[in-house]
Amino acid sequence: MAETIDAGGDERRSTWESIKPYLEKESLASFFLGVSSGFPFALLAATLTTRLAQDGIEKSTVTAFTLAFLVYNLKFLWAWVIDGVRLPVIGRLGQRVSWMIVVGLLVMAATVNLALVDPSADIVWTATSAVLLGLAGATFDIVIDAYRIETLKPYQLGTGSGMSQYGWRIGAAAAGALALVVAARMGWEAAYIACAVFALPAMLTALILGEPARRKVVAARRGMGEMWQSISGPFVEFFRRNGAWLVLLFILVHKIGDTLANLTFRLLFDDLGFTNDEIAIYDIGVGFWALIVGVFVGGILYARLGLKRSVLIALILMAISNLSFAGLAAIGKSNLGMAGAIGFENFASGYGGVVVVAYFSALCDLRFTAAQYALISAGASIVGRLLTGTTAGSLIETFGYVDFYLLTTVLALPGIVLFWWMMRTGLVDAAMGTAGEVGEGDARADPPV
Repeated sequence: MAETIDAGGDERRSTWESIKPYLEKESLASFFLGVSSGFPFALLAATLTTRLAQDGIEKSTVTAFTLAFLVYNLKFLWAWVIDGVRLPVIGRLGQRVSWMIVVGLLVMAATVNLALVDPSADIVWTATSAVLLGLAGATFDIVIDAYRIETLKPYQLGTGSGMSQYGWRIGAAAAGALALVVAARMGWEAAYIACAVFALPAMLTALILGEPARRKVVAARRGMGEMWQSISGPFVEFFRRNGAWLVLLFILVHKIGDTLANLTFRLLFDDLGFTNDEIAIYDIGVGFWALIVGVFVGGILYARLGLKRSVLIALILMAISNLSFAGLAAIGKSNLGMAGAIGFENFASGYGGVVVVAYFSALCDLRFTAAQYALISAGASIVGRLLTGTTAGSLIETFGYVDFYLLTTVLALPGIVLFWWMMRTGLVDAAMGTAGEVGEGDARADPPV
């Protein structure tokens, strides 16, 4: 009897310990960091598109503004600056805090600048202003990612990644909604200026929490004379690790099938005959809540199962989610089928986003967090995006939707097999960075199931 009671107590404590990190200050900080990270992207996406359309700008010109997002894919080119350049005067607040304040002010200035342009009078300056906001927003992301990773302890990486995703989506949605509401009453200038306040949560979080404790442990002060070390150091350090090339291969290939499939879903829905209302209900409505649940479950299972097992499960779920769309394409128009496929795909994406981001965060060396995470996050999506932009449409025309989604499922298998093999051989642990090791907990450890 005593053993039964003790076992139940252990289980309850284990469940509580899995949920507890969501309530800790570091995870809550990740939420507010995510809010500030999401709003520049939202202003450049749907909000700017709506503004340009309402100003009577031609559709071909509107779509050309997607080039403003290119800077987000290129942020690794200047991420080393955030690690290696100490700001004068304000630098006394700490490397991360000082850059958070300065870049946050730049984001607010770029937002106000975009607010004051007149697209109908000067479309070139409008485009330039959009790129400037993209540049500032991408740099803000570099600082925010580095601050988040260095603030979280290893055992909090999963829940912290989940809270950051919640914050990102809420920040993006809130900024988009606020812009539309204010624009309808006071014009687009006031709308964009109002949205500039979304930079404040990250700035205030940095000021309140201060310089990340884990960074203080391992990062030595470096002067301008060591600039080259800031540029080359992240590459040299990473590729000196045992298994680094295999980790890089995994980063490049793990999401090819998922990325290739994701941007084709609306084409499938349209060809199957779903109405806009049905798409709104199932793709946006069901999908949103499934993703929210997936993010939460991801944080819980990361704490319960550890990094390696939770990542392997995520890779399998993301592959199966592609298979579900092959099933939908095979059965044809079905609201239940659409809800199931969308719900499963968003759950898998939410869950996978948490644990895979936690793994990529753990790969960073705390001396080069900004540069290495920018490189890793860029590498994780670049192959899939290139393939999606160049081959997805032609593959669908050649093979049809069913075989196309079966192909994307097969393309997910190399990432699963490679990560499983890295687990079995110990390379996942061997290639881990100090972000997964320094502080309370250790991302290499496997908690008892």
